[in-house]
Amino acid sequence: MVLKRNLLRRTLVALVCSTLICPLARMHGQAPSPTAPTANVPAEDLAQQWKDSVSKYDPARTAMLKEVDRVSHEGPFRPDWGSLSHWEVPAWYKDAKFGIFIHWGVYSVPAFGSEWYPRQMYLQGTRENKHQIEKYGPLSKFGYKDFIPMFKAEHYDPEAWAELFKEAGAKYVVPVFEHHDGFQMYDSDLSDWTAKKMGPKRDLAGDLAKAVRAQGLHLGASSHRVEHDWFMDGGREIDSDVNDPKYASFYGPAQVRIQDGKEAQGSNLSQDWTYVSSAYCEDWLARSAEIVKKYHPDFIFFDWWIGQPSVRPYLAKFAAYYYNESQKNGPVGIISYKWVDMQEHSGLLDIERGQLPDIRPQYWQTDTSVSNKSWGYIEHDTFKTPIFIIDQLADVVSKNGNLLINIGPRSDGTIPDEVQQVLRDVGGWLHVNGDGIYGTRPWKLYGEGPTQVAAGSFHDADTKPYTAEDFRFTTKGNNLYAIELGWPQSDEAVIHALGTSGLGSQHIQAVEMLGSEAKLKFEQQSDGLHVTIPAKPVGEAAYVYRITLDGPAQPDLPAQSDHKEK
Repeated sequence: MVLKRNLLRRTLVALVCSTLICPLARMHGQAPSPTAPTANVPAEDLAQQWKDSVSKYDPARTAMLKEVDRVSHEGPFRPDWGSLSHWEVPAWYKDAKFGIFIHWGVYSVPAFGSEWYPRQMYLQGTRENKHQIEKYGPLSKFGYKDFIPMFKAEHYDPEAWAELFKEAGAKYVVPVFEHHDGFQMYDSDLSDWTAKKMGPKRDLAGDLAKAVRAQGLHLGASSHRVEHDWFMDGGREIDSDVNDPKYASFYGPAQVRIQDGKEAQGSNLSQDWTYVSSAYCEDWLARSAEIVKKYHPDFIFFDWWIGQPSVRPYLAKFAAYYYNESQKNGPVGIISYKWVDMQEHSGLLDIERGQLPDIRPQYWQTDTSVSNKSWGYIEHDTFKTPIFIIDQLADVVSKNGNLLINIGPRSDGTIPDEVQQVLRDVGGWLHVNGDGIYGTRPWKLYGEGPTQVAAGSFHDADTKPYTAEDFRFTTKGNNLYAIELGWPQSDEAVIHALGTSGLGSQHIQAVEMLGSEAKLKFEQQSDGLHVTIPAKPVGEAAYVYRITLDGPAQPDLPAQSDHKEK
């Protein structure tokens, strides 16, 4: 019966093609073109065409889904948001503060526009579309798939990458295992379109996982697979290889995206009406679980579309599976989410290219990129300065968060020299000043000063430069750290929050500047703590004062965590 139903579905898809797509070709006595536009084909039929194209993996997918169902019901977590809301951020992550994100894939071959090149190249009139046609010819002849043989990673050295990340001061590394383009950078048993089977013919993510852990760093995994449901829909509107059933297993359902209002792009997915089949959601769940089973990441990074209404039930299943599975070998895993994609206590909030205005009670993270124009490698990009990243790190940590900084390697596996130097400079600062960052917790105030951050997603570059009057506070043990985001013009720094009434019954025992051997004189006055500074700056970035108190510096505030640390 199943075979008969599948045959009937294939017949219906062919009928739709013959009635909606190909009449003009028949009128001229031509065979229907497999690359002809398919935007008018019903969504269910597109979903079925994709499902048929990946049917060879049905047994492996079914086995993986059975395991997900079993594990998601046999541990402390269940696939419902009430159960998942009892999740807690593991202590290692709160101590880590700084991680490396990596966007690397087939999109680094054209190296134009951004990592969204595979989508943009099919959208008529875009810069990427014009560039693609001018350089490579018609999209019916040369499509995104044709970049795969050009993606060779011939100079890829995962051990050297891991050494660089450790030198940069990172404590965890999160490579993109699969981006929206649908090409897996890992060895998947559920797909043909993987770096192990095509292009480099190497398990790129797996090799990096081994190298990262050999350096004592935590491994994360980023999956942007769910957005692949619609990511290539531009190809449906034009004559392109996206329409060819031969490549459906790579280009995916390519459903035409349907949204109401601008907010549907991210913060309000209830306004997103794009078709998502249950088969696609199950496949997403199986692929996500496969990454967990094969690579055991400590952290899972998802992009925003996991909050799409049709996807959320499968997200709950994955979260229960992952949280239960991860605790078999160590601390509970972490899932980051954006906007309101998950119940706020069930995962880690991520603010993309943005910051928060104050201390957040629940732990959080911002992810941004060293490069300004793209997450993946493109030619002629510009880059953030080490000072910018250090200032952002101090601000985020003072507000109960972590900073995940992204890099984009070239298609040959090399990291641009400019990016390497930025990472090394940040690492040099952390080598001297890391005591005020790693393992710290917020104070009762995040900081003081005239410069306010431009809060919210996609605004991190809008914050004005910090001054010597801007401080960020962190705590650890009996130490209160005051991070000054500029060098004073006079011979003293004044920290207004630490005046005679700022510490209550606590007293300051000593003040020192990290990286300096100078003995600092200090005095609490009504307008603040006055500290005589060294004659010359220690380095070129933020300056950290370690202020030793006569008791614990961390206040008993709900801002630290909603749950007891474990």
